Amino acid sequence: MNNKWKNKNFLSALKNSFNGINYVFTTQRNLKIQIAIAILVIIVSFLLKISFIEWAIITLVIFMVFFSELINTVVETVVDMITTEYNENAKIAKDVAARSSYFNINCISNCRNTNFLA
Repeated sequence: MNNKWKNKNFLSALKNSFNGINYVFTTQRNLKIQIAIAILVIIVSFLLKISFIEWAIITLVIFMVFFSELINTVVETVVDMITTEYNENAKIAKDVAARSSYFNINCISNCRNTNFLA
C-alpha cells in the first residue's frame, strides 16, 4: 500500500513537524499570547532566583500549555474539515479542546502562586 501522506524518512518527518509548528505559530493568536506570558514567567523566575525543582515545574507546565494548544489546533482543524455547517457535537469538541488549554494556563498560575508566594 502506497500512502502519499506517509513520511519517506526521518528528515521528511522532521520537515513536516516544523511545517505544523509554523502553521500554529502563524495562525493561532492564543499561542502568541501564551508565548509572551511564558517569556514573562521565565524573566520573573530568573529575577526571583527560583530553585531547580521550581524551574522543572515551570518548564513542564509551560510545555503542557504549548502542547494543549497544539492539540486544540488539531481538533479545530479536523472539525472544520469534517463539517462547515453548525453542529452541536462539533461545538462541544472545539469547546472541550479549547478548555484544555485554559486548564493548563490555570495550572501554571497555581504553580506560580504556590512556588513564588510560599
